[in-house]
Amino acid sequence: MPLSEQEQRLLEEMERNLYKNDADFVATVGGGGRGRPNYRAIVLGVLLAVAGAGALIGGVASQLTIVGVLGFALMFVGVLVAITPSKRRGATAPMPSSGASPKTAKPQAGFMDRLNERWDRRQEGRD
Repeated sequence: MPLSEQEQRLLEEMERNLYKNDADFVATVGGGGRGRPNYRAIVLGVLLAVAGAGALIGGVASQLTIVGVLGFALMFVGVLVAITPSKRRGATAPMPSSGASPKTAKPQAGFMDRLNERWDRRQEGRD
């Protein structure tokens, strides 16, 4: 069921006020600070998790409790390594093109930012 014109206007006004008044919240929720995933950490985490699963199965098969517990711990650490975001924000950010200083380089728009811009252009065309 589509929104009425009044509801659409009210929603747009609320969105404008949110962007204007709470930019920090929008940046946090919108994922604007997110960089590219760290593929090296993901691969390392998956390998650790697979090795841990093998140790867990080996520990259960040989009835050695300590090997099973260590295997489970290794799996847990592997999953944490794979899903934990990188602490280095600057290392994952794209470098500006040659000739442009970092202060004057235009930041890359994210996928959601581009979608929001397209949506705004469409809505402006209807009014």
